[in-house]
Amino acid sequence: MMMNNHYYHLVKYSPWPILAALNLASLGVSLVKWITMNSFFFFFFLLLTILIVAQWWRDVIRETLYEGCRSNKINLTINLGMAFFIVSELWFFISFFWAYFYFSLSPDMSMGLAWPPHGITPMNFMDIPLLNTLTLLTSGFFITWSHHSLINYSFSMARAALFSSIVTGGYFLSIQLYEYMNSTFSFCDSVFGNCFFILTGFHGIHVMIGLLFISVSYLRMVKKSFSPLFFHGFEYSIWYWHFVDLVWLFLYMFLYWWGM
Repeated sequence: MMMNNHYYHLVKYSPWPILAALNLASLGVSLVKWITMNSFFFFFFLLLTILIVAQWWRDVIRETLYEGCRSNKINLTINLGMAFFIVSELWFFISFFWAYFYFSLSPDMSMGLAWPPHGITPMNFMDIPLLNTLTLLTSGFFITWSHHSLINYSFSMARAALFSSIVTGGYFLSIQLYEYMNSTFSFCDSVFGNCFFILTGFHGIHVMIGLLFISVSYLRMVKKSFSPLFFHGFEYSIWYWHFVDLVWLFLYMFLYWWGM
């Protein structure tokens, strides 16, 4: 019999890691096929990925909430893992900011020795970008309010605030889509368009991931699957959402205000 009188959690045998790895490889191949040959297998593998992740998260929640497999030591190590993950995501954005500053601080002859390059009409930072900033900060305020309410056992207020955070986050994405559709430049308009759409596009993808994260937390909150002492999944979604807020503040400051 396996002993369990130590600080570490030896995970059970699970089919989800290998299935997720194989399915992600298929997802990447199908994405290339979709772009080059209009193949729709991409959506099939995307659906499979969602189903596999849902089953995997279900098992993790079961181990935490019902089987009691998490000690304080284990939770501390998972906290560190989430923190390191966010730091790695931060460096991901720093690499693109590095490229942006490299070209913007010393524009060469191909860009007309100007930034933004000649022929590109920059966006007004007091228009849609400011609205997006206020919207995302409002969403961050609501999720912090939800966390505070949950700690103080005000469950109805926690649910309402978290739902408000999800709605404002979705509103942010709709405004971002409107901005893309009405942009006066495209991804192909010099390195300026490359940097703009890569930075804002990857940020938008992270907003989608964060919305999925907090939406799962909201469903768990509605189903009362949080323990009064252990709701680390919700806290991790808050960390991730505030990271998304922080990145957007840098985008607004340097990409919209300073850069334009």
